[in-house]
Amino acid sequence: MAKKSPETVSLASGFFECGEQIVNDKCIYAIATMDTKAEELGFIAEQLRNTGLEVKTVDVGTGSDSQIPADVTKETVADCHSKGAQYVLGQNDRGVAVTEMSYALESFLQKEYLEDRIAGVIGAGGSGGTSLISRAMRALPIGLPKLLVSTVASGNTQPYIDCSDITLMYSVVDVAGLNDVSRTILANAANAIGGMVRHYVSPDMENKAIGLTMFGVTTPCVDAVRQKLESDDNDCLVFHATGTGGRAMESLVNSDYIDRVLDITTTEVADEVVGGVFPCGEKRFDSIIAKDIPCVMSLGALDMVNFGGIETVPEKFKERNLYPEVTLMRTSVEENVAVAKWMADKINQTTAPFVLVVPEGGVSMLDSPDQPFHDPEADNALFTTLEKLIEQNAKRKILRVARNINDPEFADVLLEQLAEVVTH
Repeated sequence: MAKKSPETVSLASGFFECGEQIVNDKCIYAIATMDTKAEELGFIAEQLRNTGLEVKTVDVGTGSDSQIPADVTKETVADCHSKGAQYVLGQNDRGVAVTEMSYALESFLQKEYLEDRIAGVIGAGGSGGTSLISRAMRALPIGLPKLLVSTVASGNTQPYIDCSDITLMYSVVDVAGLNDVSRTILANAANAIGGMVRHYVSPDMENKAIGLTMFGVTTPCVDAVRQKLESDDNDCLVFHATGTGGRAMESLVNSDYIDRVLDITTTEVADEVVGGVFPCGEKRFDSIIAKDIPCVMSLGALDMVNFGGIETVPEKFKERNLYPEVTLMRTSVEENVAVAKWMADKINQTTAPFVLVVPEGGVSMLDSPDQPFHDPEADNALFTTLEKLIEQNAKRKILRVARNINDPEFADVLLEQLAEVVTH
């Protein structure tokens, strides 16, 4: 599939202009708990309106009523909850109310996005507001401009960002009133989201990309596959399988950027099952299944579980086969059986063309003769359990290849199978 240049889309006075097409009524949604952050949100909205951009303020407060009216009231947002507004706003426990309002905001924003009303989203909050707003932002498609001014943006941001493209801006001072510092930060934030919206680069949704997963010990395989695909003018997106990598790929599948997957490196499943530091999460593979897209999968780096320094390895694993640098632990027969069961449960839900390509000569650089993780017994436990549990049919197949995953011949087989599932 030939690549196309991205198309720049500009916004002014509430209009997106793209060639001959003009779409009305898109604007920036500015979100905060307006029972405590109304003044600050109003300042952000004013900055944006002063540049000619259309803005809707959205109240997601769960406390007392705001003294400044919102364009979208908290009742309107809360009413998007599956159990209704009273369920959200009638909670006595603040923590529960914030969580439920977050679900309501997620539904509200998704509805507004599907009705083609959102040009971008900006939020501001402390720890509670950040958690509330970021959850809803994460549910929006990759590429849609999103910015969050937060008091917790300088710490561990993984719970708020996960694998999304939210831009976080540290508030420096608390989001609690306007002063010289907060005005500067909030104005910068407003201008930043305004710039994203005005100069939005529209993705080419006609020629979609191929998603590939890679780890250091499967790099030769993935590089060989990628180079061949790119030589045929395919757009390849490679994801480092570090827990968030697989989820990031699936978020792009969910956002319709990717329509074929070469899930070569499924090592994150081993960390999920055994307890390593790069777990895939319980929803791994779900987007690929739900979107019903062709997939070629392999077993890259399932010979290992990842930890940090040697001192971070749990005591129960201290006597295992460990490999230094970041500490890698060789998976055992029992662990590989558990990994195979976890994967098979997911794979059996696939309905699109699917092939699992098994590298009988080893699943990583370290899993070959004379290498420290070479363990044919453990590998065989993985392979045979998968073959026993996966329900093969006309669209769902397993192919064994007598090669190591990094052998050039194995890359050739992956490419052949991808071509086959795409044309199935």
